[in-house]
Amino acid sequence: MIVAVHQPQYLPWLGYFAKMDRADVFVLLDTVQFKKNEWQNRNRIKTADGWQWLTVPVTYTFPQRIYEVAVNNRDRWQHKQRQAIVSNYRKAPWWESLVPFIEEILTPQWDGLASLNIHAVKRLAEILGIETPLYVASKLPAFPDDPDERLIAITKHFGADTYLAGGGGRSYMDLRRYEQNSIEVIFQEYHHPVYGQLFGPFEPFMSVVDLMFNHGKESLSILRAGGGKG
Repeated sequence: MIVAVHQPQYLPWLGYFAKMDRADVFVLLDTVQFKKNEWQNRNRIKTADGWQWLTVPVTYTFPQRIYEVAVNNRDRWQHKQRQAIVSNYRKAPWWESLVPFIEEILTPQWDGLASLNIHAVKRLAEILGIETPLYVASKLPAFPDDPDERLIAITKHFGADTYLAGGGGRSYMDLRRYEQNSIEVIFQEYHHPVYGQLFGPFEPFMSVVDLMFNHGKESLSILRAGGGKG
């Protein structure tokens, strides 16, 4: 049984969902420290002029955890993002199929960043057809603060024997500690697939919505082509 863990990101890229798809259990780790100017409150879409950020403005005080971070609704971020998405994807082949999801995200007022991200990730997984059960860390028993001990404890909580780590984990994980706990660590090796996009040359590492607007029901099979379930 494979467990994967990742912070809840905003409209994540393909590799995030490939990791989820490969796991038997996926935990949204909203109990760790929020990192400014990373992927927890922003992601990228493709435009006629390259790519641009879609950013959720937040108010936070260091060192708040992700589930404690508030969305700054004084900024008209939803209006700005709706304009950007309409401008750049309204001519995409699968535009109509994803509009209801976009309205789910950009119509309600979200008070917490975690609730926004978790809702978006769950709905995107559902639309893609990924069936991996998702759990939210803040709804589970408390886990250690030490990063390795936390991941070991989460893996054991689900009775799993394998932890699926991101490729970058090799540089900071103490693999001996996992071995001592009879947990095998495997690393994601995701090779970004090339797919048809609007606006000229292919631009990798966009939000998964770019793939979904362009390829609809074929999105999961394209996503899997980079590595994961086949």
